[in-house]
Amino acid sequence: MKNALFGNKTLGGFIRVLFLPLFLTVVSGSLQAAESLTLKENHPQSYVVKKGDTLWSISGLFLQSPWKWPEIWHNNPQLDNPDLIYPGDVLNLVYINGQPRLVVSRNRNIKLSPKVRISDLDLAIPAIPLDAIAPFLTESRIVGAEDLKSAPYILAGKAGHIVSGAGDELFARGVFTPNQETFGVFRQGQAFLDPETNELLGYQALAIANAKVIDFENDVANLALNQTTQEVRRGDRLLPDEERRINTNFYPDTPPMDIDGYIVAVEGGVTQIGSMDTVVLNKGERDGLSVGHVLAINRVGEQVRDPITNEVVKVPDSRAGFLMVFRTFEKVSYALVLKATRSLAVMDKVQNP
Repeated sequence: MKNALFGNKTLGGFIRVLFLPLFLTVVSGSLQAAESLTLKENHPQSYVVKKGDTLWSISGLFLQSPWKWPEIWHNNPQLDNPDLIYPGDVLNLVYINGQPRLVVSRNRNIKLSPKVRISDLDLAIPAIPLDAIAPFLTESRIVGAEDLKSAPYILAGKAGHIVSGAGDELFARGVFTPNQETFGVFRQGQAFLDPETNELLGYQALAIANAKVIDFENDVANLALNQTTQEVRRGDRLLPDEERRINTNFYPDTPPMDIDGYIVAVEGGVTQIGSMDTVVLNKGERDGLSVGHVLAINRVGEQVRDPITNEVVKVPDSRAGFLMVFRTFEKVSYALVLKATRSLAVMDKVQNP
């Protein structure tokens, strides 16, 4: 299988979207593949790709398990850019060596102005909606308690100002190195605790500004605020800019190990969770989770009273949807809810599908 790459971004830059290759080398006659790839009963025989589609949504039209989409795409070497599909392409369901495959027929004419250059990558459809996860790739981090505690902090604004904005200068105190010129300004957000062990998994660090070091003396630096999304206050922390590409390479797959975790938080302070919401899981890299892992969401069974024995009995958990991990940290992960068959909530379980 080729690498499944749908996007990357550097801080202060822009998102450039790459997309999931539609190719998988399948061993002909594999009994295991035949048993695992199940078509929906009401699947179409063909489908015309539309703007706004994703590989997940299209695969959900054909497969009982949409996360197995690489197993159904068939590479057509006669096409230009056969690894990408575009609005207007026609997907036809055929059988190759007894296995169902989607074959792409290209039907698109793009006329470009001489002054406008559009990349094919910008026109192809993504694996999952990038706009739903972009802020969590670049504007939010989850850091350890010691990392936040030891980070430099805003001391004061110029002329004793309590709050500062874009274009203002201010002072910060902490350990500064001569080669570190730019920082992100972060505000401590929610603390994430493991619901079973009560272990502190980390703090959410919310990006509110970018700052550049003008000068420093001993442990006090003079900074200029370049860009802000909120007013900067005393006590806000400075973390080094992440001069790296955010890893969004993934193979959509189930984890190779058993995962038994929980949704421990949802963004936005809402209580009800639905499709395309971003959630925080209490499992991360140390547990074996990687970008692209798909997990089932199980709604925790309610406590009911037995009318005969008067005992309080817990009813079984029930399947409530699926999510995909798109960014991992040591002890926690960000995941996007791709399907919710009922209202979800914090403390719902996540397990292998």
